[in-house]
Amino acid sequence: MRGKKIWGRKRHALVDSLGNLMGIKVTGADWSDQQGSQPLLLSLKTRFPRMLLVWGDSHYGGHFITWLKVHLGWIMQTVKALREPKRGILVLEGENVDWDQLFPKGFHPLPRRWVIERSFAWITRWRRLCRDHEGLPESSEAFIALSASVGMLTRLAPPFPCCWE
Repeated sequence: MRGKKIWGRKRHALVDSLGNLMGIKVTGADWSDQQGSQPLLLSLKTRFPRMLLVWGDSHYGGHFITWLKVHLGWIMQTVKALREPKRGILVLEGENVDWDQLFPKGFHPLPRRWVIERSFAWITRWRRLCRDHEGLPESSEAFIALSASVGMLTRLAPPFPCCWE
């Protein structure tokens, strides 16, 4: 079997370190992450000529890092999950270590990954974008860009007047 056999969309986004949308590409769910991100990044090369470093999920590793370096000249660092090491690796066998203090239990956000997840959360606050209502990927991209623009403008200038009353 090749690819997914279900309906759906994937959103490939590039955001800056604050979470502001720089580019978006919506593809079918049967596209891989690497296939969807290549047209997105190729279209952004001329718009951001000084960009050097890109952070990405581990799905964008492997050959994609080489492709990115060859075609765009960008360096990519993959964000990997923090894993608890096995007990014989860091300390000698038999040594008494408080593992709960070294590696506390519970939720820990991945470094740099929370930026894109927060951006997707901002986008899906629009009722039209929380589900896949759009017929064409281009219309979905347009509404995502519109919602990101409104969010950016709201952060720049709060919606309620404070100075001119």
